[in-house]
Amino acid sequence: MQWVTRLRRTLPAGLAISAALACGCVGPAAPGAPGMLLVPGGEFTMGANDGLPYEGPAHTVALDDFLLDRHEVTNAQYAEFADATGHVTESERLGWSGVFDPRRGGWTRGDGADWRHPSGPGSSHRDMDDYPVVHVSWFDAAAYCEWRGARLPTEAEFEYAARGGVADARYAWGDQLTPGGAHQANLWQGEFPVRDGGQDGFSGLAPVGTFPPNGFGFLDLTGNVWEWVQDWYAADYFLYSPRKNPKGPAGGTQKVHRGGSWLCSENYCRGYRLEARMMTPPDSGLNNLGFRCAADPRS
Repeated sequence: MQWVTRLRRTLPAGLAISAALACGCVGPAAPGAPGMLLVPGGEFTMGANDGLPYEGPAHTVALDDFLLDRHEVTNAQYAEFADATGHVTESERLGWSGVFDPRRGGWTRGDGADWRHPSGPGSSHRDMDDYPVVHVSWFDAAAYCEWRGARLPTEAEFEYAARGGVADARYAWGDQLTPGGAHQANLWQGEFPVRDGGQDGFSGLAPVGTFPPNGFGFLDLTGNVWEWVQDWYAADYFLYSPRKNPKGPAGGTQKVHRGGSWLCSENYCRGYRLEARMMTPPDSGLNNLGFRCAADPRS
């Protein structure tokens, strides 16, 4: 997101610390711990030919079996990690995070906003234990997954899981955004950024698992928060990515996130489309960006 880059240019060089992975922490959880579902490997068509230029071309991908958290990592789960390791997030170090302010109709620098204070000073994550953790950078997310003996999912794994076994559909539940008037994910209802009608019951974040699971049993792989994945971003990556277990380009300046969020509407990003992808500098935190962990099955 370019606004993040512009904001960070106002900060002294070197403040965007990327050493979160160096904590060397050993965690209590192991791959396959409760909360993860096994996704059987297989082939699927990734991307699309009728989306944005960097969302295609559609191409065949083959994946091995993998494990994935059933829902987004919650504030309560992240608090356990932070308490056990003393981890300090990028936003806590910097003293601010990216916040979308509906009153202003745009993104702002949220002074004092971090995962412990999701809405800024005076707010507390303890009031939102079962909500997805936000204001965490890619490094903060990767550190948590490493502590659990896991990792972030690849972009291909995320899309495969999000599709839930559904082929040739725009959304995980079919081609209608609200089939029969039923809301399937936490999205923005109304004209963005003027008004979020909250017809799905929420104007902003929702507790994890509020909406129906997809065909694989996963919750909120569409909507609620964008989710960091392992891959670096390259607009043309799908033109040369390997067919088997792609893991993204070797390097880059931004990391991919997937799934869309509560800020996605029909007149804005439409990030709830299965092929939708977004990119953000890996040292950035936002109030609509979280994550979940993946792992390789034990042999």
